[in-house]
Amino acid sequence: MHKINVYLQGPDSFINTLNEIKHFLKFNLSRKEKDVIIYHYDYLKDRDVKNEIKKENCIKILATFKSDKPNALFDNYIELPASLKEINEVVEKSSSKKKFIENSSIKIKDYILDKNERKLSNKKNKVVLTEKEILLLELLVSNNKPITKNLILSEVWQYAADADTHTVETHIYRLRKKINDVFSDEKFILNNKEGYYI
Repeated sequence: MHKINVYLQGPDSFINTLNEIKHFLKFNLSRKEKDVIIYHYDYLKDRDVKNEIKKENCIKILATFKSDKPNALFDNYIELPASLKEINEVVEKSSSKKKFIENSSIKIKDYILDKNERKLSNKKNKVVLTEKEILLLELLVSNNKPITKNLILSEVWQYAADADTHTVETHIYRLRKKINDVFSDEKFILNNKEGYYI
């Protein structure tokens, strides 16, 4: 597991203080790599940084003297003054939470597949899926080319490649119907002579 890279935005006093104690931090202070950015409250004063913060595609933490939680721009906050333990915990927990969310959800076309809640959703609707349907979608989305019925049987159901069964066709028919009924999307799972694909 790589060490978390943290980029700091704030007054020199804040950055210098964290640099002085960097040997006790459980993350790297970095000027290039950014897994996390810690914004000091003073950095936000007298600046319109909302767009800058929104553009950052990493974890954003606000270090603030105020006890109220930050707005939706930030993933977490550190209440100042903070102990080493508190700083380390906020960074580690925020990073773990992001990894968990990334590993539990997959973007498929205009949908989000949430593996934990076992549902496929878009901005308006959602459909509950079975475990096999989730495995099937993961397999289809992880490949850039059509997947044969035999490979699906082997990967999702652990059947022998030459097993004579209509399991794949039946499950894909039901999944297509479920998706079409909720999302009116007839082209979610496609197929050609080479196999099935998304």
